[in-house]
Amino acid sequence: MTDLVVKSNKLVQALQTLTLSETRLLQLAIVDARETGQGLSTDEPLELSAIRYAKAFNVSPDAAYLALIEAEDSLFKRQFTITNEDGSLTKSRWIQDANYRKGEGRILVTLTRVVIEHVTKIDGFEQYFTSYHLRKTSEFKSVYAVRLYELLMQWKSIGKTPLFELNKFRSQLGIGVNEYTRMEAFKRRVLDIAIDQINEFSDINLKYEQHKKGRSISGFSFSFKQKKLTHEHIGSKRDPNTLDAFSKMTDKQRHLFANKLSELPEMGRYSEGTESYQQFAVRVADMLQDPTKFEELHPYLQKVGFKAA
Repeated sequence: MTDLVVKSNKLVQALQTLTLSETRLLQLAIVDARETGQGLSTDEPLELSAIRYAKAFNVSPDAAYLALIEAEDSLFKRQFTITNEDGSLTKSRWIQDANYRKGEGRILVTLTRVVIEHVTKIDGFEQYFTSYHLRKTSEFKSVYAVRLYELLMQWKSIGKTPLFELNKFRSQLGIGVNEYTRMEAFKRRVLDIAIDQINEFSDINLKYEQHKKGRSISGFSFSFKQKKLTHEHIGSKRDPNTLDAFSKMTDKQRHLFANKLSELPEMGRYSEGTESYQQFAVRVADMLQDPTKFEELHPYLQKVGFKAA
């Protein structure tokens, strides 16, 4: 239920160049704005602390302090490009100002209007969006792993992606024109490392297929599956009937019943109040992937007609 990162698909697909620490700070900004109820505004800065950063990403306090210091200058300069519905391009910065409080271990950042629009004004119909839990990327040591995971999560309901055209894919990962120009270097230094970290630390198992035009690789497509949770991970003391229901729920059922649950008056205790039913349903679908939350919501699931096959 907590630490949910939500972005429009267009922001996920944006051409961008960020370091790992910059990516992490933006993730924290999105999560904290939702969970603290402070929200995002071009008028009010959001406070991010080194202690919060260290805890979220399991790094030392010194590394967290350094990430904040670097972000004050470098993140302010970063730009990204979004492709609009009509094919035109919008270029924007990520933040409009940054204020590092030296000696206090915290930084105040204000996101730009374009970023805020793509993480708050999401209705689930006109603007499709991607969501994932921060903890599922927190152990990644490569920014390319984070970017690839975000791109994959657009397709989490079906577990496979369309063809990612090579040049655009490189730009979405944040790779410069003159970086890793040889395919061998790109695969060894970027793609293979990202896939290894996703397979080791996240909630999915991933593989890819390369596509060619003539003798040259033109792009990649990916397929992935949710990792199976063992009884040991789930907890042997839980109700075996609920555990059985959890293991048998398909992704299609999860999204179907999440939509039904989002409209139950009893589910109001889980709502953040400012989100639409569609946004709430996305969060509920993510909650149903957690065995503890599934067990908690099981009575509501039964009320809206869910029965394990």
